[in-house]
Amino acid sequence: MDNVKYPEIVVQLTGNDGNAFAVMGAVQRAMRKHPEAKNDIAEFQKEAMSGDYNHLLATCTQYVTVL
Repeated sequence: MDNVKYPEIVVQLTGNDGNAFAVMGAVQRAMRKHPEAKNDIAEFQKEAMSGDYNHLLATCTQYVTVL
C-alpha cells in the first residue's frame, strides 16, 4: 500500500464488469472526484493502455486502492 499514489481513493472492481474499458472508467471516475488526482488521469490512462489486461490491473493498483 506504500506505493499506491492515491491510497485514499478506493475502487471496487471485484464483482463488476471486468471489461478493460469498464475497469479503466471506474478508476477514472473515482480519480475525477478527488481534486489532487484529476491532473493524473491522462497519465493513468496512457500507462494503463500501454500493455495487456494484466498491465491495466497492475496500473490500477499503482494509482488507487483496489478492492
